[in-house]
Amino acid sequence: MTTQRDGHDELRARLREAAGAHQPDRARILARIERGMAGQERPGHRATRPPVRGWARIAGAAAAVAGLLAAGGYAVASVVGDHAPAPQTVAVSPTPAPSRPPASSPSASASGTPERDRPGSTPSRAAASPPSAPLPATDDTEAGPLWSDGSVDPHSNDFWAQSNVTLKTSTELTALTVQLRIAQTGGVSSTGAWRSLPEADFTFTLAERDGFLVYTWVLKEGRTVPRGEWVFAGQYDHARGGRDAREDDYAARATTTGDRYDVGGDFAAHGGSGG
Repeated sequence: MTTQRDGHDELRARLREAAGAHQPDRARILARIERGMAGQERPGHRATRPPVRGWARIAGAAAAVAGLLAAGGYAVASVVGDHAPAPQTVAVSPTPAPSRPPASSPSASASGTPERDRPGSTPSRAAASPPSAPLPATDDTEAGPLWSDGSVDPHSNDFWAQSNVTLKTSTELTALTVQLRIAQTGGVSSTGAWRSLPEADFTFTLAERDGFLVYTWVLKEGRTVPRGEWVFAGQYDHARGGRDAREDDYAARATTTGDRYDVGGDFAAHGGSGG
């Protein structure tokens, strides 16, 4: 039994060696086919079969040779197939998923309502510090280098309004406080605020005091206000319908080098464009 098994193993080994060393000479095989076909047509003898059959015979012989080569390869493969190496697999690491950027939340005013800001402006943020002391009321809209005006923005509607305090200065200011007071005429609640000067230069507070919604901007120490015209605006919701702003007012206190000026007024229309 062992002798027979050894004989089979030796036969398989020889077949594998023969299969590995065998290299069919295709050109030689085709040359032999052509010589065989040429020998069938002797000199002086006319072929009795149509030429088409001759070409068919050549094609058939070529197909037979190809079949023999394929059969031989299959036979060798079947013999050595029992000992063919097992297929190997390669592990591939998964492609990492792209990270998502963090979502950004919309800005909101101090009251939590999204701000309806003027295009190109920066909204004011209410500070946690106590509100500033009230400025003295005055009806002087001009003082020294200052000119002021209060007006209701024309984009206001039956549910929402914006009140603008405009200041114009002909010299640099080293200190400035602006207060806007909106009377509680029914349903008045802040929806935001902004100013045309840099936000980082001011501390902003919002408070309710004596029946008024009070917006206050205070210039930080070490900052200055350059010459020009500047706007401070408060935004708010109110009860439905046209709102009467006759009780609203504003006040501003500014300091130049060694001098202090107070201006203020209401929200009635004023003539003139200021100095």
